[in-house]
Order: sequence, then C-alpha cells, then structure tokens
Amino acid sequence: MPSDARLKAQNKLLRLILTLSGGRIGSNLAGMPTLELTTTGRKSGEPRTVMLTAPVVTADNLVVVASRAGDDRPPAWYLNLTSTPEVQVTIDGKTTQMIARTASTEERQELWPKVTGAFKGYASYQRKTSREIPLVILTPKTSEN
Repeated sequence: MPSDARLKAQNKLLRLILTLSGGRIGSNLAGMPTLELTTTGRKSGEPRTVMLTAPVVTADNLVVVASRAGDDRPPAWYLNLTSTPEVQVTIDGKTTQMIARTASTEERQELWPKVTGAFKGYASYQRKTSREIPLVILTPKTSEN
C-alpha cells in the first residue's frame, strides 16, 4: 500500500502540474475530473487539502472514492469528513462549499458499477482489502442542508 509520504508527494506533484499549466494539464486523469477537496482535520481542526478524482459527476453532485489504493485503512480525508461533513471543493478553478456524506448501501450498489466503469482500478482496490471502500457523495451546500 502507498505510504503517507508517497500519497502526499503525488498530491503535491499534481497540484504543481495544475498550477504551472494553468489547469490545462492534470484537470482530468483517466477520463475523470480532478478536484481539490478541503476537509477540517478531525484532531487539529485545521484545513486539510487533498487532490482526488470524481469518477461520477451528475448535474449537482460529485462522487469520490475513499479507496486509499486498496489499503485496509481509510484515507485521512474520509475520516475528517465523517467528523465534519462541511467541505470545500475546487474543480476547474471554481470553489464550492459542499456537504459530504457516505453513500447508503443502496446508493453504493447503484454507483459502484459506474465508478468501476470510469476507472477499473477501483475494482482491484476493492479486491485488495476486506473493508468496503466507501463512496462519498458531495452535494453543494444550500440554506436547506
């Protein structure tokens, strides 16, 4: 499984590529849009930002995968948003306040084929671990939520 240092280095590299290219390179990986997810650290209370891909995009929602490349541990960003679901998402230079929630069992059953259709690697990640890899639905924050 990838080390924390490797994951952080990959995130920094992608951020650098996006910045240097003005978003022309790295805004889409393997056919999926990239996004910058900012959560609130569950222990520190400080903002924590990670680069992710969204294998499923609807008119209002984004779906991200808490895979950590098939590790038995969930990614820190997932633990953060389960504590504080209010997150910030930047995609294509536009920042939106969003609410994150883990997909229900029924939603996951519907979404998983779409996720693995977008990137087959997610299926191999699931085979590597005994935990069910969570799918996170990001919805724009409104006065109603």
